[in-house]
Amino acid sequence: MANFDTGRSAGQLVRMERKERGAGDSHSEAGGEIPGSRGKAAYILVDPAPSALPVLLAVPHAGRHYPDELLQSMRNPGLAGLRLEDRHIDGVAKLAARRTSAALLVAHAPRAMIDLNRAPGDLDRDMVRGGDGGAQKQTLVGWRTRSGLGLIPRRLPGFGELWKGPLDSADVEARLQGVHVPYHRALGGALARMRARWGAALLLDIHSMPPLPARFSGAPAPVCVLGDRFSMSCSGGLAAAAFDYLSDAGLMVAHNRPYAGGYVLERHAAPSEGIHALQIEFCRSLYLDSQLIEPSEHLQVVADMLTGLVRHLAEQVAAMGHSGGSARRWNLAAE
Repeated sequence: MANFDTGRSAGQLVRMERKERGAGDSHSEAGGEIPGSRGKAAYILVDPAPSALPVLLAVPHAGRHYPDELLQSMRNPGLAGLRLEDRHIDGVAKLAARRTSAALLVAHAPRAMIDLNRAPGDLDRDMVRGGDGGAQKQTLVGWRTRSGLGLIPRRLPGFGELWKGPLDSADVEARLQGVHVPYHRALGGALARMRARWGAALLLDIHSMPPLPARFSGAPAPVCVLGDRFSMSCSGGLAAAAFDYLSDAGLMVAHNRPYAGGYVLERHAAPSEGIHALQIEFCRSLYLDSQLIEPSEHLQVVADMLTGLVRHLAEQVAAMGHSGGSARRWNLAAE
């Protein structure tokens, strides 16, 4: 392996790495297993080696694989699933990843089964037969769990209880070990590899949201919310750059309210160690039909915005790693 010329600009680094990769270097990894699915992978990770950009797109809430056993245990699986899913936002992320060669992690397991943006112990134990949530123990739960949206969603506002009866602790443990644990292991590993290569890495955790009300009388409602856990998960410069880029693209953007980011950012972001993370919520009305069910012709427009944002932020992340003071090594001819 040869030391890369540290006199090159961050933009040159990104462009040269993309060129070196070529078209056939992407590595796809299907991992985990959705309980009751007869072997369906819980996620797929497309992790180019070597990475073309220091950016990873992750989509934890768009999974649409519902095993029969799960559907049979839900009171109204069709409506509940639609309400819980970040419906088809994975299509936006896939297009952006394909166009930029950014790494991509997409969950296949539905949020109704297990919420990958919640901590393993953030479970309403009254949902579990005998009050036992399996191997993970935690006496205090967050406000989202108390409102019904914990590790395994229990109820939805205006909808009521999601499940016909309590869950078995073995079922909860199977969801954790088959979906939650391997997803976060894959996410952490991909970010670690990216940081090792570039000196810095950025996770864009992609979500969608129902239409928000206007914040002020007569003011348009936000259609995009950026969350950085109130500056805890990402450098201020990157967050500001993302805000400005999306605003300039014509979106009404909010910052941290009402979505500041959840467990994914809390667990994986480490700005002081070069790993930054932003949660991005796109309003479903931007890319779905009037019923907010199927993709509309505007999905391509949102994908264009995300593509441009990835390229814009990749330059800055590369510059941050490039200026970190440590000489990095780049796998060139050997790969």
